[in-house]
Amino acid sequence: MAFPNYTYLKLKMSGTNDIIAMGSAFSHTFMCDHEHFKLATTVINSSDLLRLRESSTPVVLDCNKPTSSVAFHPLKETKAVGINPTDPIKTVQIRTQLSAK
Repeated sequence: MAFPNYTYLKLKMSGTNDIIAMGSAFSHTFMCDHEHFKLATTVINSSDLLRLRESSTPVVLDCNKPTSSVAFHPLKETKAVGINPTDPIKTVQIRTQLSAK
């Protein structure tokens, strides 16, 4: 039976005569944790990458094609307001009638 204490970076376990306590420096512990994290991330990403590569086919999307068949139609109570006075083409649609709320 071993009891890790992460606050003091100690590992205590029962010995034949007494309690055995093992400790480490914070920098060494941090380095080991960082290396194990990098290794685990690499293993997980490599297995996910292979699975995704087998299950998908590369597709180049047409960015000019609308994403849905429903076209955007603003409400009737809207008006165009210019954003930039030097460029009259850039406008936004705002509502002309506010609700009672």
